[in-house]
Amino acid sequence: MPNWGYSFTEQKYDSDRLAKASGRDLRIKPKHAREICAAIKGMKVERAKNFLEKVIRLEQSVPFRRYKKHQAHRHDLKEFKWYAGRYPQKAAAVIYEILSSVESNAEFKGLDVEMCRIIHAATHHGRIIKRYIQRAHGRSSARYKHLSHVELVIYEMPN
Repeated sequence: MPNWGYSFTEQKYDSDRLAKASGRDLRIKPKHAREICAAIKGMKVERAKNFLEKVIRLEQSVPFRRYKKHQAHRHDLKEFKWYAGRYPQKAAAVIYEILSSVESNAEFKGLDVEMCRIIHAATHHGRIIKRYIQRAHGRSSARYKHLSHVELVIYEMPN
């Protein structure tokens, strides 16, 4: 069994006002997960949940800042001051579940969820499951399944 550590260090923060949750080996693309995590980092929990719900309903696009080549321009990204974006519904749904998990972890620790802010949202490449599709004349094409690790940390901000 691997030891799943966090890439987040708690030295600057009070660990009593901190809540963490992670998802390992998720069937979402790391590029989509990275862009969603970059968009929700710094948001309050309720605002991030509303943002992800809108992405799932195709009402709000996620700004694609690193992976922006050949991306369509979106008019609803003016609040992010960006132009290129997409609607990664599957990744948004999985990250929404992790956000709900970290919210329940915060409630269990006795934190005020209304005052919590996402201070760490990161994703890492997981394994790649390699499969092959048979083609004509004895050839084959690769078909890879990408896995990702996502970790979220929220912190209760003082008034």
